[in-house]
Amino acid sequence: MRNVRIGVDTGGTFTDVVAVDEETGEILTTKTPSTPANPADGFVAGIEKLGELDVSSIVHGTTVATNQLLEDRIENLGFITTEGFEFVLEIARQSVPDGYGNSYFWVKPPRIVPAHLVKTVGGRLDHTGAEVWPFSEEQAAEVARWFRSKGVTAIGVCFLHSYANPEHERRMREILWREHPEAVISLSSDVLREYREYERSVTTLVDAAVKPAMRGYLASLSNRLGMPYSVMKSNGGVLSAREVVNQPITTILSGPAAGSLGAALIASTAGHESVITLDGGGTSTDVAVVIDGEPSVTTEGTVGRYPCKIPMIDIITVGAGGGSVAWISPEGTLKVGPRSAGADPGPICYGRGGTEVTVTDAHVFLGRIPPHLLGGEIRLDADAARSGIQALAGKLGLTPERTATGILEISAFNQSNAIRRLTVKRGLDVRDFPLVTFGGSGPLLACRLIDILGLPAVVVPRDPGNVSAFGLLTVDVKNDYVRTYVTRDLSLGKAAEIFHDLEHQAGEALQREGFDDPVYLRSADLRYYGQAYEVGVTAPAGEIDAGWKDAVIERFHEAHEKQYGYAYRDDPRHGVEWVNLRVSGIGPITRPAIRRLDQAGEGGTSVRPVHFDETRDTPIHQRAALGPGATVRGPAVIEEYGSTIPVHPGFTAKVDDYGNVEIRRD
Repeated sequence: MRNVRIGVDTGGTFTDVVAVDEETGEILTTKTPSTPANPADGFVAGIEKLGELDVSSIVHGTTVATNQLLEDRIENLGFITTEGFEFVLEIARQSVPDGYGNSYFWVKPPRIVPAHLVKTVGGRLDHTGAEVWPFSEEQAAEVARWFRSKGVTAIGVCFLHSYANPEHERRMREILWREHPEAVISLSSDVLREYREYERSVTTLVDAAVKPAMRGYLASLSNRLGMPYSVMKSNGGVLSAREVVNQPITTILSGPAAGSLGAALIASTAGHESVITLDGGGTSTDVAVVIDGEPSVTTEGTVGRYPCKIPMIDIITVGAGGGSVAWISPEGTLKVGPRSAGADPGPICYGRGGTEVTVTDAHVFLGRIPPHLLGGEIRLDADAARSGIQALAGKLGLTPERTATGILEISAFNQSNAIRRLTVKRGLDVRDFPLVTFGGSGPLLACRLIDILGLPAVVVPRDPGNVSAFGLLTVDVKNDYVRTYVTRDLSLGKAAEIFHDLEHQAGEALQREGFDDPVYLRSADLRYYGQAYEVGVTAPAGEIDAGWKDAVIERFHEAHEKQYGYAYRDDPRHGVEWVNLRVSGIGPITRPAIRRLDQAGEGGTSVRPVHFDETRDTPIHQRAALGPGATVRGPAVIEEYGSTIPVHPGFTAKVDDYGNVEIRRD
């Protein structure tokens, strides 16, 4: 019996499964429809489709926390903060979201916790962590009993300056445990030991909000699997399920993070060190940038409308998947997304009761995807898709062909705008980056994205629908720790003390995961004195001395100049201020090797009518039959088990030595 490691990525429409044989390196893949009502059903069904295997480990990418936030399913959540600061959530920040010309037209959305569920407790620390006045245990007990009487069981605690001294928060937790044993508690000093009260408060509350659902889901999954497993985190690492239940906020970009890492490994193996990755699913499209083999990381991320200042791979998500619904605005214009038909009922062509035209229906109508998915497991109703497109075309006063083409054009521009937000708006020239596109719907708009953005090429990996699940098997165990230390005159002794403490925390966590020889990566956030936000840079390992300090400051100058176009390297009027010190503790794993494609497999070609600029009989190639060096000139369609590549007229697709399909303009 084969001994395998398994990666399972649960998406909004499909659950993807990849198994790697630990002896031979052979990769097995499959997909199964997701089960939104209980994601564990799709998870277990996907593993069962692989057959009898000896499973050594399982890594899971989950959307449970992500979907709860995106759908605003937050209730029964309470907040405890310092007396006098009960309106920190209402004050928030003055910044106005993109898309609003000025603040007059923008109304702040409801806070994550309504005002009547915010309680305060006396006690005060200053910014150094020194106690200004003592913690009120009497008020704390009264607040705990009040939440118990109201049935509020998820509670976030964020006291002023607790990043410098967590003692008051820990005493609050002890009192909550005593007075309200059913409470699920998140402390800001555990979730985000970093200054900025509003962001720390919201990040802590997000953790508390998703903790009950994540604990229930992961416990249910553990019972059904009967074996330990790990969960993908937003920072590009994994952690055992028993550990991640204590920090569920770290999973909010679980699946998308795995996709960007898997695509980065595939691209670098094929000789592309810096790329844009695009993961097109049934519900959404996730975009990231990889530079020198590593996806960009941010601590300024958001999920839905909630800022989350934990380290995460810098990913932009837009509602532009295969299930995105086409609709007519009150002004009579055609729109696509962000609402999705999802897996249930799904697009009209699924035949499960869907009544709204989707991107997938447009592809089916134009003949660009086959009348079945997953090798025939899911039959598509092309006649139903045609009827839906015709009805929508009648309302718009367009031909069905122009309507379907317009749906795909709008979807392509939605995706291209997400790519621009990660590149052009951050000083990167999109024309310098090949695009690695994957996911079930990712390759469908590859040719249009080349034209819209001026991309040099699009690379489609083998089994593109399973790249995220494959990515789950390529990542190390990773934990991040941070401590705020704001100073213009860095004390080398204090910095060494903080780094030692953070590395000790990381080492203890990794030992619980079975790693006795972890790797520690240091970094620091710096800014010019007077600036409001900082720039993160890596910090050298080794002794923390004057040379170490000078090296970090020089890296800051370089990063600031690269990001903003200027630096004050030689201007003594602009001093450098240290803000946060960080440590990432890493437990390295053995990554699966990406093997070269030796020869073509089985399969052939056929012909069917496909509409590009016109409807014509078009060659249909089976990807398995295309060996290294094979070339396909458009118009053509390349099909495989989990995805389809339409090659438009004027484009050429060529298979490289690793089986990737590389598409370029002629």
